[in-house]
Amino acid sequence: MVGAVSQALAVGPLDDRRENTLNVDPEDEIWKEQGYEMPGAPDPANYVGFFVNATATSQFFVDRSHLSVGEDGIVRYVLVVRSPSGAESVTFEGIRCDTRERRLYASWHAQGGWAPLKNSSWQLMGQSAYNRPRAALAEDYFCDGNAPPRDKKAALLRLEGGAEYTDPRKRMP
Repeated sequence: MVGAVSQALAVGPLDDRRENTLNVDPEDEIWKEQGYEMPGAPDPANYVGFFVNATATSQFFVDRSHLSVGEDGIVRYVLVVRSPSGAESVTFEGIRCDTRERRLYASWHAQGGWAPLKNSSWQLMGQSAYNRPRAALAEDYFCDGNAPPRDKKAALLRLEGGAEYTDPRKRMP
């Protein structure tokens, strides 16, 4: 028993990254990310709220008019995080279901529009406070295991709690 504990401690500290269960290399030459365009301005009339967790103090939304599922399997969306004071952070992001990765493409500035990130790359999703909304979207709404939704309609049905989606945690009415 002591040997097992010693061996576990020797491995090093745990981090919040998920294991890539399909052993898919994000840099694999077989998969190539397709081109994409920056979305239009976010529109509060198109916001769909989603549950992250019971302790979250912010509100979380996806702009339904800027949700897409690419032929490359990437779910691209506009994420809106609204603080309790009403301040909003708006980002254009992508989720790759097969590798449990996320990518931040750009952030929205009301006076200047979309500002692409200079160092945008695929990152493993974890359970940190920053990543929790993204992990919730991947695990509870967009991804079916390691598969992306069929199309935008299927993604919206799941996000809105529609007929084709059963909430695995029984949170939605």
